[in-house]
Amino acid sequence: MGASEENSALFPIFVFTIMALPLVPYTIVKILNTFSKKAMTIHCQCSVCSRSGKYRKSIFKRISNFSTCSNLTLVLLWIVMAVLIYYIKHTSHEVKVFEPFSILGLEHGASDSDIKKAYRRLSIQYHPDKNPDPEAHDYFVEYISRAYQALTDPISRENFEKYGHPDGRQGLQMGIALPPFLLNIDGASGGILLLGIVGVCILLPLVLAVIYLSRSAKYTGNYVMHQTLSAYYYFMKPSLAPSKVLGVFIKAAEFMEIPVRRSDGEPLQKLFMLVRSELNLDLKNIRQEQAKFWKQHPALVKAELLIQAQLTRESKALTPALLRDFRRMLELSPRLLEELVKMALLPRTAQGHGWLRPAIGVVELSQNIIQAVPLSARKVAGGSSEGVAPFLQLPHFSEAIVKKIARKKVRTFQELRDMTLEDRVELLAQVAGLSFTETKDVEMVLEMMPSLTVDITCETEGEEGIQEGDIVTMHVWITLKRGSGLVAALPHAPYYPFFKEENFWLLLADPVSNDVWISQKVSFMDEAVAITAASKAIQELKEVSGASLKETNAAVREAVERVKSGSRLVMGKFQAPGEGNYNLTAFCLCDSWIGCDKKTNLKIKILKRSRAGTRTGALSEEGAGMEEGIEEEEQEEEDEYDDYESEYSEDEEDEKDSKRNGVVPAAGAAAAAESSDNE
Repeated sequence: MGASEENSALFPIFVFTIMALPLVPYTIVKILNTFSKKAMTIHCQCSVCSRSGKYRKSIFKRISNFSTCSNLTLVLLWIVMAVLIYYIKHTSHEVKVFEPFSILGLEHGASDSDIKKAYRRLSIQYHPDKNPDPEAHDYFVEYISRAYQALTDPISRENFEKYGHPDGRQGLQMGIALPPFLLNIDGASGGILLLGIVGVCILLPLVLAVIYLSRSAKYTGNYVMHQTLSAYYYFMKPSLAPSKVLGVFIKAAEFMEIPVRRSDGEPLQKLFMLVRSELNLDLKNIRQEQAKFWKQHPALVKAELLIQAQLTRESKALTPALLRDFRRMLELSPRLLEELVKMALLPRTAQGHGWLRPAIGVVELSQNIIQAVPLSARKVAGGSSEGVAPFLQLPHFSEAIVKKIARKKVRTFQELRDMTLEDRVELLAQVAGLSFTETKDVEMVLEMMPSLTVDITCETEGEEGIQEGDIVTMHVWITLKRGSGLVAALPHAPYYPFFKEENFWLLLADPVSNDVWISQKVSFMDEAVAITAASKAIQELKEVSGASLKETNAAVREAVERVKSGSRLVMGKFQAPGEGNYNLTAFCLCDSWIGCDKKTNLKIKILKRSRAGTRTGALSEEGAGMEEGIEEEEQEEEDEYDDYESEYSEDEEDEKDSKRNGVVPAAGAAAAAESSDNE
């Protein structure tokens, strides 16, 4: 009976231990992640962002952000842990050491007569003949009799003095941390107990494992469905125009799983009328175009209309049910757009190159979704030579204001940014008609916008000049500056209802052939990770080149200082193509801001192979094979800018001409127009 009670007391401790092993470290990691996220949430302070409520720290907002399934489950588990602690504290019994004098109520060294008197007194109180209580009988046998025997019997007393127990040396006792009913398997309860053990220990984990594997098999490591990647791979084309990327993006399987309810019909019809001008419908055959649009799969229709609601800022017209679907789509969008960029950059040619034109289109779609700016705003219209899209991301700006400032010779977004503070305030107040508060909001956003510089070199391993077949290392420093002096910050995005970090894509590409030679994602949010990566890369590069320890440490310190000042190091390798001169362009594209992209021209001369063999080792710092190095051709960028933006307005005409002539426009020419500067 005593052993059973002891085992029962151990069971809560066993459960507590099993729960604490995974729960405590998981909670610590979750708390650390929460604090790290809070440290990075330096966001825009303009009135538009404040009114959006995205950064509002109200009690309701905090509760809604906290009330996720994982957080509620975590709280529930900790409540169970607290209950177990309370139960263990109030029910556990300490192991008592056998003390015969204490049991008989005597002091150590009592005489034999005192021992006999105490025994008689306790016998009258606990002896079975005097007290019929079973507990009294157990206490008399287990404690009083043994204590008396230990003090009066010579052998028992000798054992007690040597081993602390009248029965002699005691063996190690072990208990099973299970409740008593699990140990009593006799009778009819044995079969039920066996079924319970099989169900809890075998069937339940097996069912959970099957459910987990069946669900995880649908997703990749980036939590994107395999079916989505297959669809993106199939529909991705090398000449895919930015205005056509949306049609590929909405074919994600995640969007197809969002239910299309009967009650969605009328609200979607109203939404269609609000965003119809953005759907690229042929106005001459509008009825046929509308009928064709509604004949698509209902999930596709719903997905496109909800994305257009974001681009046109018409989400207020949505019903509560559609608003939930709308928020779900926007929450998934950054992840899906990143996978869509990777799908465009996937090696498709014999040289292992990706496609430039669709990659730029996906990044631009990401910019428009985050800033809630229509794709049509990128068309060349009004007084702006680059479209009004960059202006519309500023608070209180509209197309009418853009036309007003265009009359004052401010036709590009970069011209507005380059103005002095006094001139810009005067322009916004007197010409645009903005109030002092509105002008202040614009200045806040302009100070948050990043300005990029790209310093790029290409070199081989200790050879002067690059020969065909050489392994070339690209070495790029990307530097980010803001008017506010910050490096890591969240973009101004009041119409995007979730936190969105800035990400940049570096693409070394040949715009004429539409080939991307090297691509890499760059982030300025985590300085510690960037310092570690840059230090390791510089150290390996110096060690391979044979530099001394002093030179290596100096180079590492310099790289660390550059990272702390707002730079990021990007390195990559590619195999030199055949002999010839190559006019490459390094694109640095932001997925959150419009008009902040940067491109740098790079001319590389590939020589005919004169050295035997092909080198594959590490690269040294000696000599690069660039004919003229990196050239910042600002005038050439401005000349190409109109062609770049004109593709939005020419898409429909090109499509009509191709339909009449039965010819698809050449991808090379389109890609050349696509690659022009976005600044």
